[in-house]
Amino acid sequence: MSKINQFRELLAESRRAVVFTGAGMSTESGIPDFRGPGGLWTRIKPIDFQEFIGSDEVRQRSWAQWFEHGKGLREARPNAGHLAIASLVNNGKVSAVITQNVDNLHQESGVPAGQVIELHGNATYAKCLDCGKTMEMDCLEQEYRDTNRVGPCSNCGGIVKSATISFGQMMPVEPMRRAKEETLACDLFIVLGSSLTVYPAAGFPGLAYDNGAKLIIVNQQVTDMDAVADLVLQAGIGETMTVVSGITG
Repeated sequence: MSKINQFRELLAESRRAVVFTGAGMSTESGIPDFRGPGGLWTRIKPIDFQEFIGSDEVRQRSWAQWFEHGKGLREARPNAGHLAIASLVNNGKVSAVITQNVDNLHQESGVPAGQVIELHGNATYAKCLDCGKTMEMDCLEQEYRDTNRVGPCSNCGGIVKSATISFGQMMPVEPMRRAKEETLACDLFIVLGSSLTVYPAAGFPGLAYDNGAKLIIVNQQVTDMDAVADLVLQAGIGETMTVVSGITG
């Protein structure tokens, strides 16, 4: 039996599947892996959360870097893999998408926002760290272009930050809780485009496996979970998921 047919069979047998996506999910949309060649972290040094909140100078440097280098992420559009996942969610085969990505492409592809669990936040908007007010990135970029800075929150005067999780920042409690809940409830856990090296997020496939779920990994490189997975495909995500989703309903 071919690996694609094995994938189809495991998905057909599943009553509650969960999809877990990493940076490789979005490379087909033109977003380089943060750590890979041409990735964002090869061009700018990540700024620690404590540095960000402790210094206005660091905050403004961070915003300058974001507005200079984040254009590709902001302009990216869902690829075939995103659309295939959305199809599986909307026909009831996949209960949730747990993602390490911050690009909002699962939502843009048609996955209901309530079924996307963002472990590392979302880069398409910003939030006040004090009152939680949300702000559109386009508005903040215009403010920066006009004044050469992003000022404090207009509502409470607090610090404004992209709604992503930075180095040194605590993982979001509610998304982590929901991810664990979905992981323990599923009978099939599908990893797409994750190297499974960034913890604690990378711990969810192991949790699913230990709880008795079948594990499928689609990734171009080897992962630490390949040895225990029920199925491993080193293949393109868009092509693979398009074929799989097309025969599952």
